[in-house]
Amino acid sequence: MIKYILIFLVLIGMAWLFFPLVVEFFTPDITNNLAANYVFGSAADLNMPNAVTAVVVTYRGLDTLGEVTVLFLATAGVGFFLKRKKHMEGIRRPGSEILKTGSEILAPLIIIFGIYIFTHGHLTPGGGFPGGVVMASAFLLLLMANENFGFSHGIINLTETISGIGYVLIGITGLVLLGLNHFLDPRWLGLGQWGRLFSAGAVPLIYSFIGLKVGAEMSGLLDSLQSDGGEQ
Repeated sequence: MIKYILIFLVLIGMAWLFFPLVVEFFTPDITNNLAANYVFGSAADLNMPNAVTAVVVTYRGLDTLGEVTVLFLATAGVGFFLKRKKHMEGIRRPGSEILKTGSEILAPLIIIFGIYIFTHGHLTPGGGFPGGVVMASAFLLLLMANENFGFSHGIINLTETISGIGYVLIGITGLVLLGLNHFLDPRWLGLGQWGRLFSAGAVPLIYSFIGLKVGAEMSGLLDSLQSDGGEQ
């Protein structure tokens, strides 16, 4: 009985916190000065249709670098604590025939879709983080379907290292070629033609590196969870 009372009180508290947000929510008719600079600057300065990508990758690129770093530290910490001991090696249960057959068909398509998401993040909704997670979901499907499937940790570490170094090097290139206030400024590569894949300067490269890094980190984390999640 006490448990239900506590749950009820928590729900009441959450409703009290969110009620003003629901009642006072409104859609502004015009953007403020900062938002207007972001929206119009993405087209005028960066030749990029997706204003969200312009904010995430360029205008607030240092925040994105911090998010990638936090994700790396989180996955590294989880992987460390879930590190499998030799005498505690788990036994995986084999997946069903339907799951195995479906994974062989769907996994390549999911990987391609993930690549599409982060390579087209400057043109359409998406980007490096969702693209990387989508790619990792394909590897999760393979892990669930095949008890003998495993990751090459050398390839994962190499992909993660190259993508991280590439991301930082692109930021440093902006500093060297454009000035001290241009970290992760993509315009050093040329803005290209509006709406084309190879446009918006180095943004497609930045998002590709982010997508590969996120995908590698999440795949390594899934492998660690799968290795320690079997029956003892």
